[in-house]
Amino acid sequence: MQKTLLSIGHGYTAQALARRLHGAGWRIIGTTRSADKARDLAEDGIDARVWPGDDLGPALAEATHLLSSVSPDADGDPVLSALGAAIAEAAPGLEWAGYLSTTGVYGDRDGGWVDETTPVAPATERGHRRAEAEAAWRAIPGLPIHVFRLAGIYGPGRSALDRLRAGTARRIVKPGQVFSRIHVDDIAQVLAASMQRPAPGAVYNVCDDLPAPPQDVIEHAAELLGLPVPPAIPFEEAELSPMAASFYSDSKRVRNDRIKEDLGVSLLHPDYRSGLRALLDAEHGD
Repeated sequence: MQKTLLSIGHGYTAQALARRLHGAGWRIIGTTRSADKARDLAEDGIDARVWPGDDLGPALAEATHLLSSVSPDADGDPVLSALGAAIAEAAPGLEWAGYLSTTGVYGDRDGGWVDETTPVAPATERGHRRAEAEAAWRAIPGLPIHVFRLAGIYGPGRSALDRLRAGTARRIVKPGQVFSRIHVDDIAQVLAASMQRPAPGAVYNVCDDLPAPPQDVIEHAAELLGLPVPPAIPFEEAELSPMAASFYSDSKRVRNDRIKEDLGVSLLHPDYRSGLRALLDAEHGD
């Protein structure tokens, strides 16, 4: 029987997954907020729906797999607010469900290591919302839910290379600050591997092997492009927006052993250096 994925909030990450699944003959039903974006998705072979708007009841009934990439807001998870009862009703017919969360649920660890057994301790409003959404998804009776805590996402069109070319890259330095990150194609392969090895209730950190200060990534990208390295800007002088500053309130290193040991994943891009080089090579057709 053909597998059918209902992807709610079919954006950058879910589209990378869809490209992988299409080759295996999957049907992808993807939602987006606008009719224009729906037309774009349809051109890529997605059975596109505009949501909120379209009735997703029939799609839920047809789906064998469910993925939500929608961020919670001040009122909670909008998918569960609108579709929680329908998802609960559809749960017995689903082989797998996935929720894309963030490593922000671990909060600030002063650069220390965390893994999936580390208690959540969000330090930001955004992190609190994610932790509450995770709990809400996991509370749906009979739903074969898997939670994926994503590190900072980069990939084609969304990397330090693009920011440097656009002249928007800033090398902000906060002593002791370290982030984990992940290439979008590695997220896609983790999700696909989980679909092949369902383990309802599982939580996975999705990140690469090399947590690093953000200024190091900008510097390396500049060297790859042969561009001047942007000057260092002390965090206190950066005049960041509240949203941007909130990312610097958390400093931690995230372990990824579980995706390797439980899902058999071998990262395509185990660190930012190989990931940025691969993006540059792809642009040149190498």
